[in-house]
Amino acid sequence: MNATTAEPGRVWLIAEAGRGPGRAFAEAALAAGGRVAVATRTGGPPEGPAAVGEAAGAGEAACARAWAALEELAAAHPGRVLPLRLDITDRDAVFAAVAKAVAHFGQLDVVVNNAGSPSLGMVEEFTEAEARAQLDLDFFGALWMTQAVLPVLRTQGTGHLVQVCADAALGGLPGTGLYSAGRFALEGLSESLAAEAAAFGVKVSILRPGGHGTGSPAPRHCARPLDDYAALRAEAAREFTAGPVQEDPAFAARALVGLVESDDPPLRLVLGSAVHNVAFDISGRRTNTWVTWEEAGH
Repeated sequence: MNATTAEPGRVWLIAEAGRGPGRAFAEAALAAGGRVAVATRTGGPPEGPAAVGEAAGAGEAACARAWAALEELAAAHPGRVLPLRLDITDRDAVFAAVAKAVAHFGQLDVVVNNAGSPSLGMVEEFTEAEARAQLDLDFFGALWMTQAVLPVLRTQGTGHLVQVCADAALGGLPGTGLYSAGRFALEGLSESLAAEAAAFGVKVSILRPGGHGTGSPAPRHCARPLDDYAALRAEAAREFTAGPVQEDPAFAARALVGLVESDDPPLRLVLGSAVHNVAFDISGRRTNTWVTWEEAGH
């Protein structure tokens, strides 16, 4: 067991901390006195459906920058940061990374499942390979991390797993079908998981931050566009551009620390006024529809 085990403070594992809000999560955890195992993708094309050519090269460069950022974070906090190279879609690699984190720090207290990447494309436009790659990242990667950490948390009889679902789990919009599918699936899994894990003293929360949701917040066009959707695609692009300003990742990071420090954390935490508005709007429309069509079900 590493000597750092004797140090106080929670031990965090953050699935993607090399960029975006994940880096803010790591910095907030350190500021709260914690120790952090920080992971980032090892290389390859940008997250989500496969990319080639210049896009793949840009992905390699982004991965290199993310790893350098983790090394800088470790240098700034000696003994308190463990950088991990991790492809979240590789189940064996996820289990190995979790084992390495536990061997290094001796325990896990908070696991933040925040890896994911939004991508744009109409449902009809995705190839099988693109669809599977998207779900590998946005759902199965989170599932593998969940399965890898649960034995540790169950044995400890304590711990908190935070599933970052983003606002895509609230409702699907044109062009976000596959991304929303992964987030919806993760939310459904997490609700059942919370009931299962509670029997062992393990807490589960679903975090929906506004704007910056996961480690790769900027949506990318990935599916081959069909001309028939040109008008709808243009309208969706205008709505995205005119949408609310993205939240400061530090805001979500502070809320995350407050969440894990709570004695009675909620199953769901929605952050940001824009996401709250969307949540209430979608929930209200669904409720109205159920009431309107209630007699049809009897």
